[in-house]
Amino acid sequence: MFDDVNQGAVPAMLPFLMSERHLSYAAAGSLVMAATVASSVVQPVFGHLADRRPAPWLVPLGIFTAGAGLAGAALAPAFWLIFLCIAVSGMGVAAFHPEGTRLANFVAGDKRASNVSIFSVGGTVGFALGPLFTTWLMLSFGVRGGALLIVPSALIAIPLLSQLGRLAAYHPSARKTSKMAAAQAEDAWGPFGRLTATIVVRSIIFYGLNTFIPLYWIAVLGQTKATAGAVLTVLLASGAAGTLIGGRLADRYGRRIVVIVSMACLFPLMLAFTAASTPLAAVLLLIPVGVALFAPFSVMVVMGQEYLPNRVGMASAVTLGLGMTVGGLVVPALGWTADQFGMHTALAALIVLPLVGFGLALLLPPADAARRPSLAVSAA
Repeated sequence: MFDDVNQGAVPAMLPFLMSERHLSYAAAGSLVMAATVASSVVQPVFGHLADRRPAPWLVPLGIFTAGAGLAGAALAPAFWLIFLCIAVSGMGVAAFHPEGTRLANFVAGDKRASNVSIFSVGGTVGFALGPLFTTWLMLSFGVRGGALLIVPSALIAIPLLSQLGRLAAYHPSARKTSKMAAAQAEDAWGPFGRLTATIVVRSIIFYGLNTFIPLYWIAVLGQTKATAGAVLTVLLASGAAGTLIGGRLADRYGRRIVVIVSMACLFPLMLAFTAASTPLAAVLLLIPVGVALFAPFSVMVVMGQEYLPNRVGMASAVTLGLGMTVGGLVVPALGWTADQFGMHTALAALIVLPLVGFGLALLLPPADAARRPSLAVSAA
């Protein structure tokens, strides 16, 4: 939660930075790109390094760096310094996620989907709290008040530092354990690739809804800006509930079926949502849309780790970082669609994507079937 406060804070900083530092819309957009690209591109690198040598110290360091970068951006006098500081913050987020998710996987026990879903809900809550906390700071203390964003990061990084010994103990880093794991299963790159494609599809849907639902509420449903902002809270709150529900169902009925059913349900729900003619009907339909959209989120992270049992850090980095962020790159195309054909058409363009995700999910094997036993085990 404390880590992802920093991700949610960046968009909320933009209006204040634009006014105080006289930035253009293009410059403001490049700051979001700095945070997103720095985080997503670097995450697989940290994941690869974590797989080669466990580094639990990346958890507190990553969180602290994410907050320190934003604090520096609030104090920086020039655009290029702001850009650099926000990129550093994105790298801090990137450093935390692979190692943090590895630890969540290792401590989860038999109920990995349920427990990793709790970890994921923390991120969702942090993402939602980031704009609220940042806006309050900058309204109360001005742009320089954003420097206080380092406080929550420091508050959680310090106790985490005192727990590094305990965190390290959860890593199955002994040679014997590593050799046994390697002998039992091979990495299933084909299924992992299809899973990543499914995650990208879900990411496009999420970024599209998260970006355009407030504008849809204003332009199509004729509501106020305050109401439009509150609707995003409804989406994220229902998403948090959906993440927990999906994790529990996955541990009970299997990972694959949760992904398939979620994508199957998302299609008619989004169809009904875009057809809703009143704000009340739309917001009531948005609740199950959020549940269905987020239910497979943590489940797919766990599936990625199970497909690549020898590269859990890399799997975490791709499923949480690269795979998720690719969806944000499609948002400009949706914006162009809204400019040319209207906001309703842009949102309706997302309806077909759950069908694509459903088709990809059908191609995902259970983790045990995806991993082939090694020759060493066969010989034994």
